[in-house]
Amino acid sequence: MAPPPNRRPGFSRRAQYTTFFGYIAGVAGALLGGVLLVVAITNPAAFSGFRSFGSDATAPAAGLAARTRSASYDLFGAIGGYFAAGQQNARLKRELAAAKVRLVESQALAEENRRLKALLGLADNNPKPVAFARLTGSSASSTRRFATLSAGTRDGVAIGMPVRSELGLVGRVLEAGHATSRVLLVTDGESVVPVRRATDGIPGFAQGRANGTLQIRLISLGINPLRRGDAFVTSGSGGLYRPGTPIAIVDTLTRDGAVARVLSDPAATDYVSVEPVWAPEALSPTLPASPGGPSQRRPPRP
Repeated sequence: MAPPPNRRPGFSRRAQYTTFFGYIAGVAGALLGGVLLVVAITNPAAFSGFRSFGSDATAPAAGLAARTRSASYDLFGAIGGYFAAGQQNARLKRELAAAKVRLVESQALAEENRRLKALLGLADNNPKPVAFARLTGSSASSTRRFATLSAGTRDGVAIGMPVRSELGLVGRVLEAGHATSRVLLVTDGESVVPVRRATDGIPGFAQGRANGTLQIRLISLGINPLRRGDAFVTSGSGGLYRPGTPIAIVDTLTRDGAVARVLSDPAATDYVSVEPVWAPEALSPTLPASPGGPSQRRPPRP
């Protein structure tokens, strides 16, 4: 039997109140959702405190998931290596022979650099890391590229500090909570890092493409001097990143630069180090000056 077209609750006052308050709750929820959407579009940083609180609350579960991910990654890598052991053995032998030659050349260059620095009275001024922590998660399918770090303000982490692994630059701290932090990865579309070619210092900028690669754009236009396999490191321009930190290797050439793959893949990175800002006096006064950088003083106000 079809329901009657008139669905009024009848003469039951309780049913009428239930229907009325249901409509009120629906309208209020829609209005609240619209207000939150407008605030999120006009002021994205307004909910940073709630995100930091949520990251702190889920830090234990995220740490457990990260350990599980690391164990599974090692397991699948071992299985794949077993089936490809023959081809890998021959390739590794060729690479080992070439690496021995490069090792001798690098040792000779290191000795020459040591003697030149001793003559010029130079000394290394590399800052000590602020903290060592684990990457508990990273965005895989979003158009933005962020990662969660298991260290926060209680460990000395502050907004703007670079984050790197043993392979190279990972990103920089975007939001810092009490026990966790949010990292803007170098592959994000809003990330721009001043770089130079490691061999001859050709300057450029590395901008994320939100797909795991970087777009290398050269400062000087003309004939593209880049080649496939060129390594790029941070140049230190702008005072945020320490110069000489590896970041990417050229994969495909373009008209005004190249597309490069990052050396430090967040999905395969377990532990990272948080470094102080390289030159705090060259940045905005809102970024904190961290110990261990080249200078602790800010330029005097006019």
